[in-house]
Amino acid sequence: MNPALTQIGTQMSNLTGVRAIMKDINETLRAGAGQELNNLSAGNPLILPEVEQLWRDCTAELLASSEYGEVVCRYGSSQGYTPLIEAIANDFNKRYGLNLSDRNILITPGSQSLYFYAANSFGGYTNSGELKQIVLPLSPDYTGYGGVCLVPEALIAYKPTLDIDETAHRFKYRPDFNQLSISENTGCVIFSRPCNPTGNVLSDDEVKKIAALAAPYDVPVLVDSAYAPPFPALNFTEMTPVFGNNTLHCMSLSKVGLPGERIGIAIGDEKMIQVLESFQTNLCIHPSRYGQAIAALAINSGALPIMAEQVIRPFYQNKFAVLENTLETAMSKDLPWFLHRGEGAIFAWLWLQDLPITDWEFYQQLKQVGVIVVPGSTFFPGLREEWQHKHQCLRISLTGSDEEIVTGMQRLAKVAEEVYQKSYKVA
Repeated sequence: MNPALTQIGTQMSNLTGVRAIMKDINETLRAGAGQELNNLSAGNPLILPEVEQLWRDCTAELLASSEYGEVVCRYGSSQGYTPLIEAIANDFNKRYGLNLSDRNILITPGSQSLYFYAANSFGGYTNSGELKQIVLPLSPDYTGYGGVCLVPEALIAYKPTLDIDETAHRFKYRPDFNQLSISENTGCVIFSRPCNPTGNVLSDDEVKKIAALAAPYDVPVLVDSAYAPPFPALNFTEMTPVFGNNTLHCMSLSKVGLPGERIGIAIGDEKMIQVLESFQTNLCIHPSRYGQAIAALAINSGALPIMAEQVIRPFYQNKFAVLENTLETAMSKDLPWFLHRGEGAIFAWLWLQDLPITDWEFYQQLKQVGVIVVPGSTFFPGLREEWQHKHQCLRISLTGSDEEIVTGMQRLAKVAEEVYQKSYKVA
């Protein structure tokens, strides 16, 4: 059968970003069965024993409670499971001195769906035919933003400025406020903090400045906090969530061990929440309630933020240190390589300046020596101008074992040196 597709059907049946190269990665893994492959491409968090045990304990508590049938055997509110909403409101009010009510919180089936709701509620064409843009203020950013909008021409991203420390072989992206445009033509702003893929953390002042630029136009600013405190707290530098009238704080419980349950959380102004809740009602009625119920137990007990700070964050921070130290030792000081400062998340971001080949070609060469990473050019959705930099970067997952990370970075360093030397000889 070959059914005819609409424009939206055609668009949504195409894979974007990392998902578009997963077929190649999966085929490589299958073809290499039995051989040593260092797979440093995954965005799937590792199953940490202490974290898994937390969810087993919460599941046992739910099973033993009178609430189990209500959670699993009945429909619920489109806004989300009431005990989870109350747990989040109580935790955030106490932790950050807020005054949240239940009307300031929405639970969604994963944060990706939340961005889909927002991108198509606030971005795209209005009833009068005006195009409202979805602005990504700092590129590169989360590849998934490229697939959430039903009006692709609405998505626009801005190049950053680069702070480069040549001696230390480190760099950091910052928003370029001289170029960033937020106006009456803007529908919403989205960015991740800490950032997938780079590990970048925008400062409090940078976030407040973006929100201030958007405020005169009543433009919602969605801060993708999938790696932020208080849970999973995968920030390796000090940072504080920023709240405000036009700011939507967007969370996920995937990196605290519940990616299979798809739990997204939006915290913000009641009017924004109402719009997104209505979208959700039409789309899926409400998200699954089992994961919400055990999450409520973990938050109310205080176990979840403690697990994030004492187990999850140190685990990945150590992984980044292993990668960083290995590159320091293995990479030639004479080569123009720059590691993005590791400020959070579960990835490292490597820039090979003036790389003689493309990131995709470098990815293919790494596969030949048993190392799999993700080409960086997949992380620039919405960037309309050509920028050579985006073909010179790699995302490296911190989900491998220490041994896999060390071996992978040693082999990467060798391939990099060979690629640059070949180019120098030709020149």
